[in-house]
Amino acid sequence: MRQELLSLPKGLAEEVSKNLVMVARLIDEDPEQAYAYSRIALRLASRVAAVREAAGFAAYATQKYSEALAEFRAAKRMTGSVELWPVMADCERGLGRPERALAMAGEPEVQKLDKAGQVEMRLVAAGARRDQGQLDAAIVTLQSPELASNSVQPWTARLRYAYADALLAAGREEEAREWFAKTLEADKDGATDASDRLAEIDGVEFVDAAVEPADDVDLDEDDEDDEDEDAAEVAAAERASDVTEYYDEDDEEYEPLEQSAADADADAEADKG
Repeated sequence: MRQELLSLPKGLAEEVSKNLVMVARLIDEDPEQAYAYSRIALRLASRVAAVREAAGFAAYATQKYSEALAEFRAAKRMTGSVELWPVMADCERGLGRPERALAMAGEPEVQKLDKAGQVEMRLVAAGARRDQGQLDAAIVTLQSPELASNSVQPWTARLRYAYADALLAAGREEEAREWFAKTLEADKDGATDASDRLAEIDGVEFVDAAVEPADDVDLDEDDEDDEDEDAAEVAAAERASDVTEYYDEDDEEYEPLEQSAADADADAEADKG
């Protein structure tokens, strides 16, 4: 990404970089804010592949699957890389087109993916099978050397979890319990809720202890202040950088879009100011 930004004037590159940093920082905890920052970066540098990719992930995180797919396609065209192929297929699922996701799982691009990418594609294909009500096919899709391996990789927990969940949906509870337990062994970071699923199968209930906030701390007021500051910061950045069109004018695959609700809200806040 750094190399791509070097093609921009220094001041512009710094501004784009700041917005991309905010996208990465907020995409998990506040995807809507991350999406707003991605729109700013797009206006500033829509011809930079890293910007299009970041915008795609921000749109994906907010379930704007059509927009995400368009951005991923643009990034793929610019770089020639196939690494976004699995998430592009998952966008097809999000758009209610599992048959297209399955078709993509059989394309030559899949063979060009690294091991992590191929596992991700397998997960997407299994999800597409489940979308179509084909539980047994989903289970078979997930059965692979990667699933059977005792080696723990970054994707191991998610693969085992998907397999356990499919088994449970098919009514194979004992097998599902075994694989949720294996998921828990691999999930050192707590990325899945495998422990909760195991407890649910075993009929164990957990009761959270109520924690009363201190009398002198108004949590709601603090949260509102933080939200107001974030909204004001995004709106200010929007006003400062609203200088170009969202899509490339010479990009035949894309047409200019009408102003989104997020942009309209930011403009309204700017007018009030």
